[in-house]
Amino acid sequence: MEVTKALAALQPLYGKDNVEITTTDGQRVRGIVRSMKTTQALTTPSVKIECPNGEIIKIAFPTIAEIKDLNPSEKTVAGSGG
Repeated sequence: MEVTKALAALQPLYGKDNVEITTTDGQRVRGIVRSMKTTQALTTPSVKIECPNGEIIKIAFPTIAEIKDLNPSEKTVAGSGG
């Protein structure tokens, strides 16, 4: 995934729980988006995900294949209460 696309997809998810990232090698990481490094010179932009067990996993933007927000929708259904 391009860095700009990954950044655009991750920015609204920053700090949210229940985000899943699939990498190009098939690894799936699910947790909270904790940190996004995009401005340091000579480094690959990356995101850090905190897993439910407390482990922090760093994923480089170029290795991201897919980003999913698995949080339930905050929309409410109108007319569903008597």
